[in-house]
Amino acid sequence: MRDIAEVPAIEVITTSAVHLMSAAAVKCGLADGPDAEELKDLDEARKLITALAGFVSAASPEIGSQHAAPLRDGLRTLQLAFREASPYPDRPGQGPGEKFTGPVYG
Repeated sequence: MRDIAEVPAIEVITTSAVHLMSAAAVKCGLADGPDAEELKDLDEARKLITALAGFVSAASPEIGSQHAAPLRDGLRTLQLAFREASPYPDRPGQGPGEKFTGPVYG
């Protein structure tokens, strides 16, 4: 195991974002397997997506567009998946993380 002092910041940031994305995807009902619907929890997904949006928005200037673009794409995909999974979708600009990203349209 590498010492944390040897791990570049960009790696820590992107790994953290991927963990948030993965958790949000499961909570949006996007998990693989027959229990995906059981694992869906949109209240939890909203929190994770909002945290991810704030994290990605804050980190983007520090990590550069080459690394930030895929994170923003993944975030947008999750925001759209959340809207699709919601029985009563939020209005544009009111969805999870949109206070950081602006309105997300499909």
